[in-house]
Amino acid sequence: MIKKISAAALSLAILSCSNKKQIEKSTVKTETPEPLNIIFMVGDGMGLPQVSTAFYFGDDTPNFEQFNTLGLIKTSSTSHTITDSAAGATAFSTGEKTYKRAIGVSKDSVALPTIAEQLKLEGYQTGLISLTSITHATPAAYYAHVVDRDMHEDIAEFLVKSDVDFFAGGGLKFFNKREDKQDLYAALQEKGFKLDSVKLSEVDTTKKNGYLLASEGLPSKIDGRGSFLQDATNLGLRYFEAQKAPFFLMIEGSYIDWGGHAMNDEMLIQEVADFDKTIGEVLKFVDKHPNTLLVVTADHETGGASIGKFYDVDEATGKKTENPEKVKVYFNYDQHSGDLIPVFAKGAGEENFAGIYQNNDIYHKMMLAIKNHKTQK
Repeated sequence: MIKKISAAALSLAILSCSNKKQIEKSTVKTETPEPLNIIFMVGDGMGLPQVSTAFYFGDDTPNFEQFNTLGLIKTSSTSHTITDSAAGATAFSTGEKTYKRAIGVSKDSVALPTIAEQLKLEGYQTGLISLTSITHATPAAYYAHVVDRDMHEDIAEFLVKSDVDFFAGGGLKFFNKREDKQDLYAALQEKGFKLDSVKLSEVDTTKKNGYLLASEGLPSKIDGRGSFLQDATNLGLRYFEAQKAPFFLMIEGSYIDWGGHAMNDEMLIQEVADFDKTIGEVLKFVDKHPNTLLVVTADHETGGASIGKFYDVDEATGKKTENPEKVKVYFNYDQHSGDLIPVFAKGAGEENFAGIYQNNDIYHKMMLAIKNHKTQK
């Protein structure tokens, strides 16, 4: 009798334990991952030779070296084998290749939705940082839809109508000294922007924020720009962090391209170093926020640059002697080239960016990373 009671008690205990585990299992909630932030950095005109300057010049280990996932993109537009920044930026922002000089429109000049516009509908905040005018080709491709990149006043109107939450760059004259006499600076303020045309003042986290700190573009590094790119980037990241919402932020290192056009090696070296330093600031943010994907690339290479031997020249005789401890930047010409362009990725979804693919695939890979991140358990 005692054995029967013990067996029955054991059975009841096992059943009770099983039921308890089932109840506990049913009450455990599956945590939904935080939405994926996207930080997209464009070193305008930055090919592999430009990236290489960060390794040959300067004393610190380049931040480029922190990336383990690398790819290459093909950059041709639908109209030209050698692309420009407008077609390149539109491919990044819309997922479709288009013709040279087009901003946010298809090869048939039809307006295309941009990644910034699409993500805004999903509750994202959006931001743009550039060293040029905020109406210049690269930033414009994320909010404007015009048939030609030089339509700066039309592009400025698109910014006022857009849902961009944060921007920093130049281009003030396209807002307050326009041919049509409109005051778009005031229009932005009426729309709820806290604006500054003097300095990178601290953000107002209760409003949208915009900085127009030059009539057109900001100075280059060799002309004394200072730390604007890092400061504006950190300002933007603080703003988005305070919003408690996912965000998309595009950051352009604009004057790497200008160094190539000018065939100015010192300008190129300093602009790449400045861009690399800004990458370092963003990587700190990525480390602290694992729900963030950083993608770094360029629209095209400029200058046909290469890294070659450095020669000391005897002033008296003109004789050249190779210096084995130095290298020099050489240029083939002052225009864009057709080089394949490196892609660096870090963070959630970085694995999507390995390989060789078209420039418009960048858009699709970013959207795929967002989709996959949503379904993580």
